[in-house]
Amino acid sequence: MATTHCPCGSGRPFAECCGPFLEGGALPQTAEALMRSRYTAFALGAPDYLRSSWHSNTCPRDVLPNPTTKWTGLKIVATEAGGPNDIEGEVEFVARYKIQGRAHRLHERSRFVRENGEWRYLDGVLDPD
Repeated sequence: MATTHCPCGSGRPFAECCGPFLEGGALPQTAEALMRSRYTAFALGAPDYLRSSWHSNTCPRDVLPNPTTKWTGLKIVATEAGGPNDIEGEVEFVARYKIQGRAHRLHERSRFVRENGEWRYLDGVLDPD
């Protein structure tokens, strides 16, 4: 993929940020890294990565990013645990996107857990207080 800067907003090149995760060459070591890589997968339309990074108990049967959605930005609001030595963590974020030119935002507090030693998205609460 020829994306210069990673869509996750880290400011790093895609090839040095989420690229290795989406291409299967590396695993995210933190819940935040998984969150950023999942945002990037939505932005680039990578359903296989979304499916593989979702916890097996909560993954929907069909994981298809909406092709009319243009993801425009990600802001990490807060993280709790989710480090390299943790088994669970939370990431609160605001993702901005457009559908047919109309701006929207998704504010979620996501829960992540390790499954077979790898970080997975479990579920989330929309518009947390």
